[in-house]
Amino acid sequence: MTELAPEEARLIKRFLQAQAAEKAAATNTLLAYERDLSKISEGLDISFVDASADNLRQLLKAWEAEKLASRSRARRLSTLRQFMSWLVGDGYRSDNPAQFIDAPKLPESLPKSLSEEEIAKLLTATAKLEVPDNLRMAAALELLYAGGLRISELLALKTQDISLSKTALMITGKGGKERLVPVTDFALKLCADWLEWRDGDGPVTHSDQLFASREKEITRQSFSLLLKKIAGLAGIDNARVSPHKLRHSFATHMLNRGADLRTLQALLGHADITTTQIYTRTRPDRLKGLVGAAHPLAKNRENE
Repeated sequence: MTELAPEEARLIKRFLQAQAAEKAAATNTLLAYERDLSKISEGLDISFVDASADNLRQLLKAWEAEKLASRSRARRLSTLRQFMSWLVGDGYRSDNPAQFIDAPKLPESLPKSLSEEEIAKLLTATAKLEVPDNLRMAAALELLYAGGLRISELLALKTQDISLSKTALMITGKGGKERLVPVTDFALKLCADWLEWRDGDGPVTHSDQLFASREKEITRQSFSLLLKKIAGLAGIDNARVSPHKLRHSFATHMLNRGADLRTLQALLGHADITTTQIYTRTRPDRLKGLVGAAHPLAKNRENE
């Protein structure tokens, strides 16, 4: 990677600090911003402060000529829009040249989920793991699926967040936004079983992460590896299984069983309902069935 000019590097650093302080951006988000802005700076033959809309359009054309994936181009443009907006807000520029540049058209991609039967098999297969991973993953998967949590939200849960008297968890999602997520008695019992084993020889003091072992915290990578192992034990292709697939499965299954979009939006922590609406397109047959069952004209036709 080409070394950035000192002024460009300084601006990027200040932008990242602002995102962390003002929007509580996650570490992975900040790293993605940094990568994107570094690549953008490498491709520009002019500084961020002096770049025009034409300069940016030429850069997008260069990415397209390099056959950079449309999603990658769209993500970089989104990052650039936010960065330029920050430059305007902090007085480095008077305009945002990225504001009215069209994003590349993205291929349609519907969320893929597992069936309810496959989810049940995964939850059952946790018992085939060795102690203590069987206890830990049983509790973790129950919370992940039952609450529709992101993996980052699951791993951010603290021991003190769990209590048998609680009926909901306060989840801190993207941008530091909080939401209440109902939690089942069974999930709380599994968490209690895990903590009873883990703290059997004395409370863990090196971390307050709920799913930390006696030795160390569990990471996204180690969680994903264990989930792949569980998929194999359940007889499911592990390429189809990931923490985010469980979140998609939660949303799809809730919608299939009659949840309304606004409730689902609140449970998932989506800022925009259009993000939630994509799940309606995974089951067009369900929408047809709802119209047939609920629309007054449909009922009238049946009675004729």
